[in-house]
Amino acid sequence: MPKRRTVIVGGLALAVTGCASNIGTYSGPEVTRVVIQKGARRMFLLNGQAVLQAYNIDLGFEPRGDKQIEGDGKTPEGTYFIDRKNPQSAFYLSLGISYPNEQDVAQAKALGEEPGGDIFIHGASGTLGQRGTDWTYGCIAVSNREIEDVYAMVNEGTQVDLFP
Repeated sequence: MPKRRTVIVGGLALAVTGCASNIGTYSGPEVTRVVIQKGARRMFLLNGQAVLQAYNIDLGFEPRGDKQIEGDGKTPEGTYFIDRKNPQSAFYLSLGISYPNEQDVAQAKALGEEPGGDIFIHGASGTLGQRGTDWTYGCIAVSNREIEDVYAMVNEGTQVDLFP
């Protein structure tokens, strides 16, 4: 029988039911937007203007500034979308972010470089990712326990806004 977790957020009871693979189901309000505040190391899942859930995050190993080229260790800034879900991620579970967009590609090409890609919101599998340090190659990391809920709550197509 699946285990059931109830999270109380702002007076709302959110039920996340886990199954054998730890990918739960979510039956609360729709997540309409993900907001990432890089400087504060915080990620918010919103329904309209209401915060459904908030998380501490880790970023790329060079967190200041906007991602410009492959390998720079920066996390992008701007508006993107969740474009895929990966239950087989090397980082436990992951949600793909639609970086790079046309502007990102043009900016990197103007520098004679590639923009990079494969930017995700993901867990911190194994010995990778010591909480409280910016250790990814440009992704947004939460704990494995937290990514289970994020993965269940956020759908493909959800807007992601990344701020400095």
